[in-house]
Amino acid sequence: MHEGDATSGHDPYTALRGRDFRLFLSGNLLANLGMQMQNAAVGWEIYDRTGQPWALGAVGLAEFLPVVAFTLIAGQAADRFNRRLVAIVGLTVMGAGSLGLAAVSLYRGPILLVYALLILVGAARAFTTPAKAALMPQIVPRERFSNAVTWNSGGFQVASIAGPALGGWLIYLLGKATTVYVLVTVADLVFVVLLSLLRYRPALPPNEPVTLRSLFAGVGFLWNSPLVLGAMTLDMFAVLLGGATTLLPIYARDILHVGPDGFGWLRASPALGALAMAFLLAHRPPMRQAGRAMLWAVAGFGMATIAFGLSRWFWLSMTMLALTGALDTISVVVRHTLIQLLTPDPMRGRVSAVNSMFIGASNELGGAESGFVAALFTPTISVVGGGIGTILVVITVAVTWPQLRRYGRLGSDAPAPAFPIAEPLRAPARPQPGQ
Repeated sequence: MHEGDATSGHDPYTALRGRDFRLFLSGNLLANLGMQMQNAAVGWEIYDRTGQPWALGAVGLAEFLPVVAFTLIAGQAADRFNRRLVAIVGLTVMGAGSLGLAAVSLYRGPILLVYALLILVGAARAFTTPAKAALMPQIVPRERFSNAVTWNSGGFQVASIAGPALGGWLIYLLGKATTVYVLVTVADLVFVVLLSLLRYRPALPPNEPVTLRSLFAGVGFLWNSPLVLGAMTLDMFAVLLGGATTLLPIYARDILHVGPDGFGWLRASPALGALAMAFLLAHRPPMRQAGRAMLWAVAGFGMATIAFGLSRWFWLSMTMLALTGALDTISVVVRHTLIQLLTPDPMRGRVSAVNSMFIGASNELGGAESGFVAALFTPTISVVGGGIGTILVVITVAVTWPQLRRYGRLGSDAPAPAFPIAEPLRAPARPQPGQ
């Protein structure tokens, strides 16, 4: 522990003192920066070329479908193969997809080709996300893991701040999104290089054959862990119903009447609040009432979403979006810490894959839902209705999973799930190298 923190008993930089976590965090930050730039560029370009809210919803759907299609296979790949190699291959394919988007943007190719490339990128991300999540416990000791999740979340928020703003400014300065997609490809390839430099503890491969039962093992594990299932359900439906970022091009141009630069700031606002919250959480001891904190945070997220949907003042809209980001960070840190610390290592890939489907798919499906509801009614009805739905979800989860409401100190031991496949998952006496 750093000497300056001896009196408090808490070292806010404990995870950052590890070389391998610093490499992982740096690469992940760059890749997420590229992802956020690309999301902003695709949203702006699609709406600029079509002028249709449903076209924005279709973007979320194109990214959602491959997540559902490949989640279980991706989880098996992360558990049975070298997790670093799976992540490297996935990032390489994602970079190639971004390069394809650059070509379509440069030559004004058909919109359908944009959706096809987004499906390719989504498929690659379906494999990359659980591999990265399952790899992190191999490079960070258990006692530092909650702190590592907080810094990793903070890194994502840095990317979320800089990415949309940088993407919006580049489109504003250059008149098109081509350069944005090229920079995304570069960011993915840099992460590939940094991953190749990692030193990490070998993982214990699963000891059961590949069967339909093992394919669904991650689902079964979560079903028998009410604490984790409650946290994931809360986060999933909050994002599905309460997300407003898909409609920001409409709010920027038609409601708040700001240009691409204002759009970039609106996209960055949730991350500004999230980064501030991540920094605060890292400098405080672990939450003592983590379950209640998560429930109150998601309820506040819903209320801030309602306020944003009703706002017609740019600065109030930015403030409410920043508040949604700050409150969402509390939920993210609790959920990720619970999942990784309660999951046996031979199952981390499959459980992380299901988690990525729950949360990642809810992001994309929530984008589709927001776009389609806005097309049928109005953007305001879509956003405000989503915020109300989020609050109702909090009440439902608090009643259905009291284990979450009662969960105390973040990172403390919790009852292990009663999972019937636990016996075949015992590690062999001599772990196989290369995981």
